[in-house]
Amino acid sequence: MNKTDMKVFEKHESEVRSYCRSFPTVFNEAKGSKMWDEDGNEYLDFFSGAGALNYGHNDPKMKEALIDYITNDGITHSLDKATTAKGQFIEQFNEVILKPRGFDYKIMFPGPTGTNTVESALKLARKVTGRTDVISFTNGFHGMTIGSLSVTGNAAKRRGAGVPLNHSVTMPYDRFMDSADTLDYLERFLENGGSGVDLPAAMIVETVQGEGGINVASKEWLQRLESICKRWDILLIIDDVQAGVGRTGSFFSFEEAGITPDIVCMSKSLSGYGVPFAITLLRPDLDIWAPGEHNGTFRGNNHAFITATAALDYWKDDKLEKSVKHKAEITHEYLQKIVENYSELKGEVRGRGLMVGIACGEKELAEKVAEKAFELGLIMETAGPDDEVFKLFPAITIEEADLKKGLEIIEESVKSVVKEPVLS
Repeated sequence: MNKTDMKVFEKHESEVRSYCRSFPTVFNEAKGSKMWDEDGNEYLDFFSGAGALNYGHNDPKMKEALIDYITNDGITHSLDKATTAKGQFIEQFNEVILKPRGFDYKIMFPGPTGTNTVESALKLARKVTGRTDVISFTNGFHGMTIGSLSVTGNAAKRRGAGVPLNHSVTMPYDRFMDSADTLDYLERFLENGGSGVDLPAAMIVETVQGEGGINVASKEWLQRLESICKRWDILLIIDDVQAGVGRTGSFFSFEEAGITPDIVCMSKSLSGYGVPFAITLLRPDLDIWAPGEHNGTFRGNNHAFITATAALDYWKDDKLEKSVKHKAEITHEYLQKIVENYSELKGEVRGRGLMVGIACGEKELAEKVAEKAFELGLIMETAGPDDEVFKLFPAITIEEADLKKGLEIIEESVKSVVKEPVLS
């Protein structure tokens, strides 16, 4: 096999590319929690497609279902026409996920990506309430299109819009302010007629902020946020694009808090196979769309319906959920020992389930750890407003031996980096 020259990407691909700069090799094979490059080098994947591969690469059951479907000339593209594949997904999602959890949602197919579902949620909230503004939270990330960017906190990403981002108000996330209760702060703006904050259509929030630095909202904070929304007749939108589908332990990341959002945004690992797929879940009484009022050419990705339906087999009992919680305990304990044993990190363990990381108190340390880890055969990224967190996203189905091997590589990377002088 002829090897791919990295200069092909440098010469012909846009400068906007990013991950290939962090992981400078050409990958050509992946299975489970491992990837291989064209030179045959093996890497443990603690990145999981930025959360799009919670079940790992090329899950055999999903692959078999997809190959059978393609071989039998199953429909690939259907817009929102009724198909067998879509009908099976809808039925199984209701039976396996929604009904056992006591949720009654209509399912909307807005387009294939995370930002598509967020845009549809914002649009619907404004249509239902007749209000314009949306409250979002510090360090939140909701996508890269204009509406989603307007409720995203990261300054660098917001600058990329090229236009003013309007009709949103940012409020402090849980524990963002050391000296104040952030929801007391939010309520004062809603109660005070001189605050300059109009009553919003919705509030949009991640229960665990991925890109924002693995910040975790407590269940008490989420419960109170829900009660504030109910009191003021504000729609609560949970963005579960990255934190959902088992990443924090339960299928929905908000289950632990016992809340029932008005609208839920899902994508990334929903297809189970890395195939583009998103849904927006909404209370039935909110479903006031006129036919075709919101649409998208690729909202009928039948290949994703097939793999997503196969992925639901993991949730027909509680084995996976228990497994994730067990692996999460191993991971959190190991990371805590790293923080204690390498004080030079000035580290703080963050996260929930297998959505975890260490926030480093010294500038550039997280990036150096991630870079060293890649040299040692582990793929992981950084997060946070200053990339101060190295972020672990192993597949939730990862073998325990591979999980421990990856954690050992991270410790070796930390050990190597903290021995070197830290540049300010």
